[in-house]
Amino acid sequence: MKKTSYLFAAMMLAALGSGFSPVTVNAVQAQEAADPAKQQTVRQEMAKPLNEIQDLLTAKQYPQALEKINAMDASLEKKTPFELFTINRLRAVVASSINDSALMASSFDYMISTDFLKDPEKQRLMEAMASTLFGEKKYADSRVWGNRFLAKAPGNEVMIYLIARSYYLENDFANVIKVLNTQIADDEKAKRNTSSDNLKLLALAYQQTKDWDNYAVALERLVALYPTPEFWTDLIYRVMKKPGFSDRLLLDYYRLQFLNGKLEDATDFVDMAELALLAGLPVEAKTAIEAGYAANVLGTGKEATKHKQLRDRVNKQAADDVKSLDAGEAAAKNAKTGIGMVNIGYNYIINGQYDKGLALMEQGIAKGGLKSPDEAKLHLGMAYLKAGKRDKAVETLKSVQGRDGSADFARLWLLVPANKFAPEAK
Repeated sequence: MKKTSYLFAAMMLAALGSGFSPVTVNAVQAQEAADPAKQQTVRQEMAKPLNEIQDLLTAKQYPQALEKINAMDASLEKKTPFELFTINRLRAVVASSINDSALMASSFDYMISTDFLKDPEKQRLMEAMASTLFGEKKYADSRVWGNRFLAKAPGNEVMIYLIARSYYLENDFANVIKVLNTQIADDEKAKRNTSSDNLKLLALAYQQTKDWDNYAVALERLVALYPTPEFWTDLIYRVMKKPGFSDRLLLDYYRLQFLNGKLEDATDFVDMAELALLAGLPVEAKTAIEAGYAANVLGTGKEATKHKQLRDRVNKQAADDVKSLDAGEAAAKNAKTGIGMVNIGYNYIINGQYDKGLALMEQGIAKGGLKSPDEAKLHLGMAYLKAGKRDKAVETLKSVQGRDGSADFARLWLLVPANKFAPEAK
């Protein structure tokens, strides 16, 4: 990091120009500026030492160049602002070459205080200084320069990350959280996405403080903006491990893992299939089993025979279920509660009959008598997504308030990209 930081500083100086043209050095007094303080020329007696310094810099004889710079500085009286700027720029070139951050900081300070650099050039020097000091693990000093930069360029995500990272490396997680949450709030006002690096760092800070609720919120932001299977898996797993999670929602846990492509071993596929059968959804069980076979984790090894037996059972029940859906619907409508209508309705959804399924689920929820109304609304929201009715899904899923995991899963379903359901939508 240290070498990289100084290289960055050297690149910034190179962009500003570290050499001196013959015109600047020798044709000095040919013209006078209207404002002497802004005149960008140096006196004639500086020509010879400047050329010698340039030769030493070219030859990479930095100690000798610095000695010559200091001698020139000491010998000149009543130096103009531009002459002082020139001397400090030369010192900065030497400092970046010999890794002297103190000399670089003092040189940059003077250069930034003048009118000889434009604001973007000053900002690049501040950025270089912050990066250099960060590389030297001088985190407090790095933040001073970083905040100077942000005063000129508010909201810069790279600099905010550097500042937050410096706090993190000092184990000051409270300030990491403060800096990054301020950035998120500013990003939301500006309608821009917070960078993935900043969100990851925020999640790590919450993890270090064992603030698991806010850790999950940070993960949800990551999943919403930068979805990866790993983020999804961690988030889904944490819902299942929260106190109060209901085993009734285990199938929903597997559904999200399946959608995310994170059912990986035979047990996962078998468990999902068995839970789907218990829920009266053999077609969903069949989907899980066939995916397990396609992934070559079912039908192999010592359990191959059991897998085949389960597959045969699932296939038979799925075929029978399709034939008995209408009869099940009639029985559900005659029941005293809406439980059967919600369940049969979701079964229609699994079988691709979206209009009929949605109507039954809506009627079942309206009829009432449900053991878990939030679970029913969760499944209705999922059904709307599968049917391609995202607006209705958002409205429904946002209304889920259960603390048994249903509200957490509802939020996660809202994070699933719409194209995950496009092939099924009718």
